[in-house]
Amino acid sequence: MHIPDGFIPLWQCGIYYVITILALYFSLKWAKKNLDEKMVPLMAVLAAGIFAIMSLNVPFPMGSSGHMVGGALVAIIFCAPEAAVIIFTLVLLVQALLMGDGGVTTLGANILNMGIVTGLVGFYSFKTLRNPLGKIKSLFIASWLSIFLAAVMVVLELWFAGKFINLQLALLFLILQAISGIVEGILTVIIILALEKTRPDLLVWNKMKKNNKS
Repeated sequence: MHIPDGFIPLWQCGIYYVITILALYFSLKWAKKNLDEKMVPLMAVLAAGIFAIMSLNVPFPMGSSGHMVGGALVAIIFCAPEAAVIIFTLVLLVQALLMGDGGVTTLGANILNMGIVTGLVGFYSFKTLRNPLGKIKSLFIASWLSIFLAAVMVVLELWFAGKFINLQLALLFLILQAISGIVEGILTVIIILALEKTRPDLLVWNKMKKNNKS
């Protein structure tokens, strides 16, 4: 899902940078207020894991690529989309500067898609769907939806930049990302359930439940 340099005009890249910088500013304020000594190592571990899975790219049409993302996973674990913004800013910055995976000029757009959109959509979809659908279904749907809507954002950004060849190519890209989202949803469910079984203390929503009970 990385967009390389040269696919978006610089003035449009500037817009995405402004959005990302604002999101990062508020995310850092959240981190300063909410992260404790147990959450910081967890964030580092998640960042390393996401860096690894995002390095496994499958080339997709329109100069982009498909891979696992994990934005919904991060946001759900921390009960905060801000955590996804921080982690993906670090991961995508390293990938762009050291690995040439995604562009430097398009870094703002890539963070917007993979950090901001997936975090917001994943967390708030899970929060909305959990009571009516249950934990497992809501985890899967939230993760899938986060990937699909991030892919829609890529399509819109490239369309706005005038980089489309035809509608069929855009639909193919979305279909491939929708398939990728199924795998993402399954992995998110597995990881969350494993954490809940082995280290429930790392899931912020468990802490929130205890605080509400007390």
